[in-house]
Amino acid sequence: MRVAVVTYGTKGDTRPLVALCCGLMKAGHEVHMLADRSTLPIAYAHGVPTTTLAGDMRSSIAPGGALSAALRQGADAHEMVRAAGQVAAEHSESWLLDLIGAAEGADAIICSSYTSFVGLSAAEYLRIPVIGAGLWPLTPTREFPCALLPSWQLPTKLNRLTHEALNALIWRRFRPHLNRARQLVCAQAPRMTMWNDFPIIYGISRHLVPQPADWPRWCRISGAWALPELDWQPPLPLVQFLNAGEAPIYISFGSLVGNDHGRTLRTVIDAVAGRRALFYPGGSGVDGYALPRNFHVLQDTPHDWLFPRTSLVVHHGGAGTTHAATRAGVPSVVVPFANDQFFWADRLAALGVAPRHVPGPKLDAEALARMIDAAQQPEVRQRARALGTAMAQEDGLGQAVQWIEHCVQRLGHRHNASQQLLPMALDSRP
Repeated sequence: MRVAVVTYGTKGDTRPLVALCCGLMKAGHEVHMLADRSTLPIAYAHGVPTTTLAGDMRSSIAPGGALSAALRQGADAHEMVRAAGQVAAEHSESWLLDLIGAAEGADAIICSSYTSFVGLSAAEYLRIPVIGAGLWPLTPTREFPCALLPSWQLPTKLNRLTHEALNALIWRRFRPHLNRARQLVCAQAPRMTMWNDFPIIYGISRHLVPQPADWPRWCRISGAWALPELDWQPPLPLVQFLNAGEAPIYISFGSLVGNDHGRTLRTVIDAVAGRRALFYPGGSGVDGYALPRNFHVLQDTPHDWLFPRTSLVVHHGGAGTTHAATRAGVPSVVVPFANDQFFWADRLAALGVAPRHVPGPKLDAEALARMIDAAQQPEVRQRARALGTAMAQEDGLGQAVQWIEHCVQRLGHRHNASQQLLPMALDSRP
């Protein structure tokens, strides 16, 4: 089976999709991945063939970028969707053109994140099956509100409406740019309604989000997608730091720390209060080398290797980091900034492996210190260890590969251009 996999986002968005590619390759399938340039070194390291998509996600989230203001506003889903629509407006045509070229002769397309509508259009044009790949739940359900909206406590009967409303907002923002790309690139008719009848596989642990009972049977939570271990050796200074004392606190907010880097460093230094800590700047631009000697500044380090060697993980609540921390069996302190990060912060707090979050834009040293102290309580550590043990038994990649093989086989190699995919023909299990 030959598959094109397309996504666009930060390293946290791309890393699980690279893991999925690795799982497909291990099963004997041919894979080609398309993603943002800054995230592709992860794919290179694992031998995944790639094509670079137009755009620069680092610039988009940097001060002045299309997504920067939305990130500073935290949980404002409307502003985030507007900004995402601007990114799509700039790149939909080139993304669609590149994807059609890469997927010519393929058996299926797997699409995720900003590129989902482009992936659906390319599959329609090439008459091949398409499968969505999600890192947080977007399929409507009555069991919880939409993951991209603020942490609302709503009557159960209203939960489904939050999903439908957010999906409608996304479609309204993306549709004009998508339809222009469809017409210019492949002379497709404009799409008036959003697709809602294609298979979706979610790289989420069922210990964090159990499969909703009211989901359609063509939507599946498989378990998280973790990258295979590489022959990676830690740098000597990191080994020496880890061996020099008790397990340190890990701190990183990925690329999402706002514009005041000096304030971020002061907050972290004051909250840690002399304890041993690891700091990873990520793509944030924060100069971690201004930190005192109780900190060790990290380069790119595999989470699955590092996190079990820490006492707790302070992070922004991205899906990938959330899963890596919980799988390692250590508590979290979640400082969410935008998107699904608030959803994961609430999930970990509800499971008792993280304290209640403080949003990134409102974080100060006192709040961060209070959350660190709460996460280090013995009962929190015990729950984190138990959750990590349970998650270690999941085979998310294996389940996802089986489901993808099943979907492609059942949906067939070619489709009539006007024919809708028939998800009801899919059995509930491979």
